[in-house]
Amino acid sequence: MAAVSGAAITALHALRDSGRIQAEQIVLINGASGGVGTFAVQIAKSFGAEVTGVCSARNLDLVRSIGADQVIDYTQDDFTQTRQCHDLIFEAVRKRSFSECKPALGPQGVYVTTGFSPVLALIGLCSSVIGDKEMVPLPPKPPQNSDLVFFERTS
Repeated sequence: MAAVSGAAITALHALRDSGRIQAEQIVLINGASGGVGTFAVQIAKSFGAEVTGVCSARNLDLVRSIGADQVIDYTQDDFTQTRQCHDLIFEAVRKRSFSECKPALGPQGVYVTTGFSPVLALIGLCSSVIGDKEMVPLPPKPPQNSDLVFFERTS
């Protein structure tokens, strides 16, 4: 099997492990045209999710071509201000905080960020206990055999 990139593993861990993605969920990927984001769009689609990709205008066609159902140009529209509720928001570029994204999460919605820190982990724990929405910082995690099997099955 060909080498699997760190970006692909990060996206998989964010969606499958931290985000607990499921078929038919409404998922938003902020940073959908970046290294991690492009894999995240494709992985989310492979799970049967409805995917919205957030990127700049020049990358809208790219994000559509890799499977996003909807795309948002972040220079024109603010996804946190729409009426769309998402089951899972993956913040792949660390530009929007949990508090900013919270209005765009549906009940029991999950926010996953690549910006892991002990402080974010504590905030995520508290938000899970106090509210109905959850923030999950993505901890560093080495690839597992099951990750490689996932990519082998979906290629």
